[in-house]
Amino acid sequence: MSETLLIILMFIGLLIGLFMGHPLAFTLGGLAVIFGLLGWGPSVFYMFMNRIYGTMDNYVLIAIPLFIFMAQLLDQSGIAEDLFDSLRYLFGRLRGGVLLAVIVVSTVFAACTGIVGASIVTMGLLSMPILLKYGYQKEISTGGIAAGGTLGILIPPSIMLVVMAQQATLSVGELFAAAVFPGIVLAFLYLSYIVVACWAKPEWGPSASEEELAAVSTRKVLLQSVKSLVPPAILVLGVLGSIFLGVSTPTEAAGLGAFLTFFMVVAYRKFTWNGFYKACLQTAKTNAMVIFILCGASCFTGVFLGIGGGEVVTEFILGSGFGKWTIFAFMMVIVFFLGMFIDWLGIVLICFPIFLPIADQLEFNRVWFVVIIAVNLQASFLTPPFGYALFYLAGIAPPGVDLMHIYRGVVPFVLLMLVGLVICVLFPQLVLWLPSVLVQ
Repeated sequence: MSETLLIILMFIGLLIGLFMGHPLAFTLGGLAVIFGLLGWGPSVFYMFMNRIYGTMDNYVLIAIPLFIFMAQLLDQSGIAEDLFDSLRYLFGRLRGGVLLAVIVVSTVFAACTGIVGASIVTMGLLSMPILLKYGYQKEISTGGIAAGGTLGILIPPSIMLVVMAQQATLSVGELFAAAVFPGIVLAFLYLSYIVVACWAKPEWGPSASEEELAAVSTRKVLLQSVKSLVPPAILVLGVLGSIFLGVSTPTEAAGLGAFLTFFMVVAYRKFTWNGFYKACLQTAKTNAMVIFILCGASCFTGVFLGIGGGEVVTEFILGSGFGKWTIFAFMMVIVFFLGMFIDWLGIVLICFPIFLPIADQLEFNRVWFVVIIAVNLQASFLTPPFGYALFYLAGIAPPGVDLMHIYRGVVPFVLLMLVGLVICVLFPQLVLWLPSVLVQ
C-alpha cells in the first residue's frame, strides 16, 4: 500500500471516528495500531512503548496536574466572588458596567489559572442572576461570560501553552511571556465592544440604580477591590515572576502556585476536606484525560511521520505554488474549522507535527507561529456545534436563558477573536517583544 494512500486513509479514519463520537484518545490510539500494523507489522509496538514512556517521563508535563489543582483550589477560595462584588459596584454607574466587571475578573482569574471550565462556571453562577436582574440583554451577557472565560486558556499560566511548548520543543517560560499581550489585546477588544454596544443601545446594559450604589460607600468599594486584587497579584508574581526571572522552572513554579493557592484557601477559611477531596478527584480526572490523549496522539504521530506523512504533506503544500501568506492563511482556516469539531488538545496534537515543519520552511518565527495558533484556538471554545464554553454556560444558565441565546451571543466575540488574531499577525512585536526582554 502506498504512503499517500495510507496517509489519506488515516485522516479519513480520524474524521469517521470523531464524527461517530468516539473519544479522541482511543480514536488516535486505535488508528495508530491499525496503520502501524499495516506499515510495519508487530514491531510497531516497540515504537509505541518508547513514545508512551517518553510522554510519561516528561518533566515539563508535571506542571499540568499542578496548574489544574491550583485552579480547583482557587475556585474554592472566594477570590473571584469578592473581586466581582467590588468591581460591579465600582463600574455600576457605567452602561454595561456589570459586564465590564465580568471581563476584568475573568482576565484576572485567567492570570491565576489555565482552566476554561472553572472560569466560565464561576463567572456564570456569580454574574448571570445579577445581569438578568439589571435587565441586561441575554445575548451580550452570555457572550461576554463565555468569551471572558476562554481567556484562561491563553493568558499564562495555561495548560494549553504547556502542552504547546512540549509539542513544539519551545521554552514554556518563553511561550508564557509571548502570550501575555495577545491575551490583553483580546480582553481590551471585549471591553471596547461592551462599552460601544451599551452606549449605542443602552437597553443592552443599563447602569445600576443610584439607590443600590448609594448603599455602599466608594471608599469601601475601593478598599475591597484592592484587598481582592492582592491574592491574584501574589499568585501571578509567585508563578509567572519566578519563571520570567529565571528563579524556577515552569514545573517548580506550578508547584509554588499550588502551595500558595492552598495557603489562600486556608487563610480565607474556605478549606474543607470535602472540597479538598473534590479538587484532588477533578485534578486526577482532567490530568488522566490529557495524558491519555497525549499518549494516543504520540502513537498516531509516530505512525504518521514514520510512513512519511510529514514529508508528503509538506511537499504538497509547499509545492502548490501558493505564496507564504496564502499558505499561512490556509493553515489558520484549518485550525479554525477543526475548532468547531475537536477540542484544542486534539488540534494541537494533530496539527503541530504537520504545520510546524511547514512554518519553519516558510521562515516564520516558531514562537510567534505557535502563539498565533493559540489565539486562533480561543474560538474553538465558542464555535458551534461543539464549543465547550457554550455547554459549560448552558449547564449553569438560569431559567429563561437557552442555548440559542448563547449561540447568538458568542458571534460578536468570535469576530473579535479574529480581529485580535489579525492584530497579532500585523504587529508581531506584540508577541515577540516581552519574551525578548524577560526570557534570556
